[in-house]
Amino acid sequence: MKAEFFIARRLKLSGNSESNAPSLNVAMIGIILAIVIMILSVVIVTGFKSEVMHKIYSLDSHLKVSNAGLGIDDNYSTVDAHDVFNAVLGDPTLKPRIESMSLIAEKPAILKTDDDFKGIVYRGVDQYYDWRYLKDNLVAGRVPNCKDGADNREIIISKYMAQQLQLHVGDKIFTYFIDNKVKMRRSIIVGIYNTDFDAFDQTYIVGNISLLQSVNNWSSFTGNYVGINLNQLGSLDNDCYRVYTDLCKSMVAHNSPTLYQVTQIKNNNVSYFTWLGMLDMNVAIILILMIIVSSFTLIAALLMIVLERIKMVGMLKAMGATNRSISRIFIYLTSKLIVKSVIIGNVVGIGLALLQQHFHIVRLNADAYYMSYVPISIDIPTLLLLNVGIIVISYLTLLAPSHIVSTIKPTSTMQFE
Repeated sequence: MKAEFFIARRLKLSGNSESNAPSLNVAMIGIILAIVIMILSVVIVTGFKSEVMHKIYSLDSHLKVSNAGLGIDDNYSTVDAHDVFNAVLGDPTLKPRIESMSLIAEKPAILKTDDDFKGIVYRGVDQYYDWRYLKDNLVAGRVPNCKDGADNREIIISKYMAQQLQLHVGDKIFTYFIDNKVKMRRSIIVGIYNTDFDAFDQTYIVGNISLLQSVNNWSSFTGNYVGINLNQLGSLDNDCYRVYTDLCKSMVAHNSPTLYQVTQIKNNNVSYFTWLGMLDMNVAIILILMIIVSSFTLIAALLMIVLERIKMVGMLKAMGATNRSISRIFIYLTSKLIVKSVIIGNVVGIGLALLQQHFHIVRLNADAYYMSYVPISIDIPTLLLLNVGIIVISYLTLLAPSHIVSTIKPTSTMQFE
C-alpha cells in the first residue's frame, strides 16, 4: 500500500476526519445539489424531446410523395396511388423497411353548427392509414372506417374542436369546402381525440379520403400525396433518396408525364426540429454552470481540509515528504467527498426522476408544452457518461489547488494554531 493512501486512510479512520466539519458538509450538499440538477436536466430534456418527436413522427408521414407540379389548385397537385405504390413496393431492398403506405388528401374546410363555425383542414385517408397514435389518444368513440365502400361521412375531431363547437360523438355537422363554388357535405362524428399537440388538434379532422375524392371529382386512386411510414428512422435521408430514385425509374419506364418529389418529415417540420435542437444548448449551459459551481465547492473543500491539517503538512515536510506526495494525501481525502456526493446525488436525482416517470407528480400546461406532465427519459449510457464526466472533472479540478502545500514551510507551521 502506498504511503500517501495509507496516511489518508488513517486520517479518515481517526475520527477527526473532514466529514465532521460542518463547512465540509455544506460543501458536500452543494455538490449533491449540482449533480441532482444535472441529472434532472438531462432526463427531463431528453424526455421532452422524445415525447415531442414521438408526436411529430406519429401525426405526420415520415416520407411524403407528392406532385412536383406548380400546385395551382388541387388538380395540379395530385398523385396516382398505383404509380407510387408499384414503384416503391417493387423495390425488394426498400419494401422490408416500410411499415405502412397510405394515400392521403387534405383540403381546407369550414365546420358549421347552428351557432358557431370553425376553419379546419380535412385530412382524408385510405384503409392503410396508420391509426395507432390517434387510437391511443381517443377520449371518446372510435376512428372512422375508411375501407372501400364504407360510409365516407364518418370523421374524428379533436377535443379542442368539440369543446369550442359543443359537439359530441354521434352528432352530425355540416362541412363546407370552398373552391370556385361552395360544396357542402354532412359528416358524422364517430370519435374525439386529444393529442395535446396544438398544431394538430386545432387544425385537423380526419375522415375517409373518398369524401374528398367526391368533392374534387377525383378517381378512387387519386390524392394529394402518399404518406410512407418506416419501421426504422436511422436513415431517413437515404430512404428518401431511394424512394425518389425508384419513382424516377418508374416514370422513365412507363413514359409518365408526372414528376414526383419526395420530402422527409424533418424538412416538413423544420421549425419544430430546430426548436428541439436548441434545447440541447440549454442543457449544455446548465451542465456548464453546475460544473463550475461544484468545481468551486470542491476547491473550497480542499482548501479547508488543507487548513485543518496544516501542522501535519509541516511535520511531513520536516520528515522529508515531497510536495507531490502530500498533495496526493489531500486528493485521497477529498475523493471521499466526491464519491459520497456522486452516490447520494445519483440516488436522489434518479429517485426523483423515477417518481415523476411513474406518478406524473409535476404537471404542465398542455397548451404551452404539448403535454400535461413533465416527461422523463432515463437513458443509462447517458447517465453513466455524465457520471464519468463529473468524476473526471472533479479530480482534474483538485490538481491545481492541491499544490498549495508547496507554499507551506515547515518552520511557519509549527506556530500555526
